[in-house]
Amino acid sequence: MTTIKLGEYNTLKMVKTAERPNPHSFGGKETFGIFLDGGADGEILMPQKYVPQGIKVGDDVQCFVYLDQDERPIATTEKPLATVGDFAYLNVSWVNDHGAFLHWGVMKDVFCPFREQKKRMEIGDSYIVYIHVDEESYRIVASAKVDRFLADVNEDDKERRDALYEKQKSGQPVDLLVWQKTDLGFKVIIENRYAGLIYMDQIFQYVHTGDRLQGYIQNIRPDGKIDVTLQPTGRKQTIDFAETLLQWLQDNGGHCDLGDKSDAEDIKRQFQVSKKTYKRAIGDLYKRRLIHIADNGITLI
Repeated sequence: MTTIKLGEYNTLKMVKTAERPNPHSFGGKETFGIFLDGGADGEILMPQKYVPQGIKVGDDVQCFVYLDQDERPIATTEKPLATVGDFAYLNVSWVNDHGAFLHWGVMKDVFCPFREQKKRMEIGDSYIVYIHVDEESYRIVASAKVDRFLADVNEDDKERRDALYEKQKSGQPVDLLVWQKTDLGFKVIIENRYAGLIYMDQIFQYVHTGDRLQGYIQNIRPDGKIDVTLQPTGRKQTIDFAETLLQWLQDNGGHCDLGDKSDAEDIKRQFQVSKKTYKRAIGDLYKRRLIHIADNGITLI
C-alpha cells in the first residue's frame, strides 16, 4: 500500500477526475482537479492548476505533498524551496500571535512557531531554518534552532561518515549553505547535514548568509568539528590556480607585478587566493619553465 511522505516528493497514481456541480450550468459539472491514490491517507486532491496536461486515470504523477489550510494532504507540481529534512534560507511573509510564516515556494507558507525561533522573526527578513514534521501536531514546520538538527560526524552512521572522509581525502567538492557569520569566519552547513567553519583568512570572495556554494573539507577534527575552505586543497589547488595564473599572464601582456615576496593583501585583492597558494603556483610554473621570477614580479618566458 502506498505510504505518503509528507513534505516530500511522492509518485502517486491518478484515480479519477475531481468534479463538482457547476453553479453556472444547470445539471452540469466542473472539473476542479484530480484525485491521487494516497493509500492509507485516502484520495489526495491535486488542484486543477497543477494538473499535468494530458494525464489520465492510471498514470503516475510526481508531486509534492503538504497540508492545506484545513490540514488535509494536498498534492502539487510546484517546486518548493525546501522539503522535509532540508535546511534552507527562507523569507518571512507574515507574522501573527503564534509565530512567523515563511515563503517556501508553494501556495501555503510554512509555519515557524515562536518556540522554534532564536530571536523574533520579522516580516521581510530571511532566516536559516530546518524543515521537519512536528511529531505532536503532524504539521510541517520550520525551526530556526538548527543546531539540534545537525549530525555529529563522530556519531553518524558509518556509511555517511566514510563518505565525508573520502571526499576530504580525494578533494571532492561538497555542497555548502552559509549559515552565520562569527568572529572566526562563517559557519556553514555541509551536505545538508554537518556544521562546518570557513575561517576568515580562507575567504577570498563575498559571502553572505543563505549563499549556496561548493567547498572542500580541509580538516575533520577529533572532536567532530569540520574546517572548510572554498578553494581546492593540496596539490589540486596548486595546479588549478597555476593554470589560472598562466592564463592571466597570457591575457595581460605576460607580466605580473606580484612576486613571492609581495604583500598577502595585494595578492588576495588581485587573485582571491592566499599568499601560500600564490607562491606554490609560481613555483609550479617556474619548475615547468613557463615563467621567469624577478624582484619586480613574474614574467612569461
